[in-house]
Amino acid sequence: MKLAARLAAPLAALALAGLTACAPQTSDNSSSGEDEKTGTLRVWLFQEVSNEPKQKVVDKVVAAFEKAHDGAKVKVEYIPVETRAQRIKAAFNDPESAPDVIEYGNTDTAGYVKDGGLADVTTEFNAWSEAKDSDPTAKTSVTVDGKVYGAPFFVGVRALYYRTDVFEELGLEPPKTLDELATTAKRIRAAEPDLYGLVVGGAYTYGAMPFVWANGGEIAEGKGGSYASTIDSAAAQKGIEAYTSLFGDDNCPAAKCASMGGNDTVTAFAAGKAGMAIGGDFSHAAVEAGKVKGKYAVVPLPGVKSGSVAPAFAGGNNIGVLKSTTHRTLAVDLMKRLASKETQGELFDAMGFLPTYTDVRAEAAEEEPFIEPFVKTLSSGTKFVPASPAWAQIDASLVLPTMFQEVVSGKKDVAEASKDAAKRMNDAFGSAG
Repeated sequence: MKLAARLAAPLAALALAGLTACAPQTSDNSSSGEDEKTGTLRVWLFQEVSNEPKQKVVDKVVAAFEKAHDGAKVKVEYIPVETRAQRIKAAFNDPESAPDVIEYGNTDTAGYVKDGGLADVTTEFNAWSEAKDSDPTAKTSVTVDGKVYGAPFFVGVRALYYRTDVFEELGLEPPKTLDELATTAKRIRAAEPDLYGLVVGGAYTYGAMPFVWANGGEIAEGKGGSYASTIDSAAAQKGIEAYTSLFGDDNCPAAKCASMGGNDTVTAFAAGKAGMAIGGDFSHAAVEAGKVKGKYAVVPLPGVKSGSVAPAFAGGNNIGVLKSTTHRTLAVDLMKRLASKETQGELFDAMGFLPTYTDVRAEAAEEEPFIEPFVKTLSSGTKFVPASPAWAQIDASLVLPTMFQEVVSGKKDVAEASKDAAKRMNDAFGSAG
């Protein structure tokens, strides 16, 4: 039986305790106060590599919505993820042509709130039924200054992919600590010089951060406009050292690996060029389509202590309502339908998107065993980026990849590189409040 068919779950109330960020700017993107109950709602969702399965799920939601609301129509447009920033910013500035409902990346929440584009849906969300089963990080990703600006849509995390044939041949066991991970990687490289032990990337921020978080470090601390970087703390530096020590001829040569991003490392693993890789639940299809099909397994990335799990970044997307909508009640209802347990279950069946609800994920893990390590990673505790509009600038200007690459290349030591990265982050935090 398909997962979605088993999800007739009643919905219950929720109180959120989220991270905070700068308040919205004063420019007024709000609607004229109209709340029309008929007419056409415009929806922007992200275009997927293979979009037809997603479209089928969405079409079903739209049909049910239109049946429930006489005189209401929905027009869905699928927009490229790569150009979302320009499209959505333009929509914030031109309410006449703006959509009513959007899908947006969960790291974009604070920036969009600062831009005054997203509607505050706290009242409706807290009175809504399903969200009591949302995982805490998903709740955080729609929350700014204690107010809710959307509904979590799906979540993505990373874990450790490893080659079962290589491990069996060399008599290896999946590593239980980060120290064992490094030792295992170097044993693979020594025995199989044509393979990277653990393929790593100098530009792979969310593959590197679990090493920082597992060692007790954080990206930044604070709230609102007063975030301060802690990437140069002693604990964070220990994690940076652990990650950058994996770049070298004894594992993943810096000349080849320093410039790699996450997609590059997954591609290398799928092509049979590595013994291990840090990949997402969303990487599963690519690995299955590669040369290692049938010769790999996945476990949570281990932490510092044996049996622990390194905290992973909880990526994913949300569904939000634009402040400029003239169909607020309808738009909120459509948001909830798109982000519902039933829809998330169907999107998992169709696309492999991990649901944001803990009970739906448990059902999914029973149905598809491959996601069990990712569910375990999520339940062990995940991390999120600072809920500041500055994060988009920090991310776009490659502050963390630059830091890792400076260490890997030998241009700077860990202390100097992390201190410089912290200064750049603090400059961005200071200008974004």
